[in-house]
Amino acid sequence: MSDLRPKFWETVPLTRMSRAEWEALCDGCGKCCMNKLEDEDTGDVVLTRVACRLFDDTTCRCAQYPIRHQFVPECIVLKPANMDRNLYWMPETCAYKLLWQGKTLYDWHPLISGDPQSVHDAGVSMQSRTVPEFEIDEDDWEDHIIEEPT
Repeated sequence: MSDLRPKFWETVPLTRMSRAEWEALCDGCGKCCMNKLEDEDTGDVVLTRVACRLFDDTTCRCAQYPIRHQFVPECIVLKPANMDRNLYWMPETCAYKLLWQGKTLYDWHPLISGDPQSVHDAGVSMQSRTVPEFEIDEDDWEDHIIEEPT
């Protein structure tokens, strides 16, 4: 983390962050890697505990992050240019969403706490809470809807 400016998230707009700073914003909760259900009528999105096939339930990280699109072509590469299109499904606790909306990071965010374990200790992550998508028929995903941890 030596290539990160001190408290960059407080002073640098998302559009001006370095790649390392952008990546460091990820708190490691894993919620973005959960399959979601969207109501066709209202557009409301709910979180399920049905994890992407590449999600590592122990680390809360993508097991193939650098080459994930080879396996999951539809995986979204979040960037400032597409934030507006993706805000509706992003977790409420997501650092990218919070900063985009002019809010501050939570105390449990690893950039604040200095400890990557803090997101798990706060009970905000999906660590050990998921089922792999290849084990659950898509018609049964609604049986796995969960309230977003906050």
